[in-house]
Amino acid sequence: MEFLYQYGLFFAKTITFLIAAAILMVLFTSAAHKPKSKKGEIQLEDVSAELDKLKAEFLANTLKKDELKKWKKAQKKAEKLLDKETDKKLYVIDFKGSIDAHEVEQLREEITAILTIARPEKDQVLVRLESGGGVVHGYGLAASQLQRIKNAKVELTICVDKVAASGGYMMACVADKLVAAPFSIIGSIGVIAQIPNFHKILKKNDVDFEQITAGEFKRTLTLFGENTDQARDKFRDEIQQTHELFKTFVSNERPNLNMSEVATGEHWFATQAFDKGLVDKIATSDDILLEANKERQIFKVQFTMKKSMTEKLGIGLSLSLEKAVIKFMSAMNVIKPH
Repeated sequence: MEFLYQYGLFFAKTITFLIAAAILMVLFTSAAHKPKSKKGEIQLEDVSAELDKLKAEFLANTLKKDELKKWKKAQKKAEKLLDKETDKKLYVIDFKGSIDAHEVEQLREEITAILTIARPEKDQVLVRLESGGGVVHGYGLAASQLQRIKNAKVELTICVDKVAASGGYMMACVADKLVAAPFSIIGSIGVIAQIPNFHKILKKNDVDFEQITAGEFKRTLTLFGENTDQARDKFRDEIQQTHELFKTFVSNERPNLNMSEVATGEHWFATQAFDKGLVDKIATSDDILLEANKERQIFKVQFTMKKSMTEKLGIGLSLSLEKAVIKFMSAMNVIKPH
């Protein structure tokens, strides 16, 4: 039985590899013949409708019949009154940033879509932000994308439920109102760069490394060459200049901050950050959405990439293969029971 089990696993892995290779060949062939860039689409989710449905379902299971009837009647009156008094909108964006900040491509599409319809000084945007930071140019562009919202005179609220540190805080500080959950991590207004050096290993093994540059500081620290004190000093200067730019940016967005106190590279929990002026309010994004739903219609905005027919086919083949392998192994009695 153990032999059949091992054989079944080997068979499944082999078939999976062959099918995966075939799919990759199809994808590469398709890409070679159709070099067109992928297109995406904007998707809207009616958050207000979901919240109202949740509330109605909960009350339907907790109130007595006469109480429920009264609530429904009062709710209809409130909805009519709300429709007459306001049609204000709140657009919600989720941004979960990685080190290379590639998510900014999705962010820019979402912001562009919102700005085509958002009404200045009437509609609002809420960004649920989560990021521990990353590359300077990536998060600099992300912060600039958020600045577009403010430039359009649309109020911007940023909510941090978990972390907005370093480049993440660079984005967060752009907000007209910065809200953070009590134990979220805030700050880290600093810059770090680190690089390994293998020069001694190469030298020990009699391996030469050649690097030719034009320009005194075209390359400072290097992975394989011998680093000099002059190169180290230049690299430190570049890091310091980046830190000064970071501090200036944050100071312009939140002028009341004591930069000598908060720009040390340290991070704090939001309750501590609030005392230092790094955030404006302690609350979760859920609290903000529930409050906003009383007077605004809320829509979540998301940009998603369209999958090509080849990609859909590949996913379908993979799922079909997985089911077929499981059935085969079950029939052979090689899947061990848990």
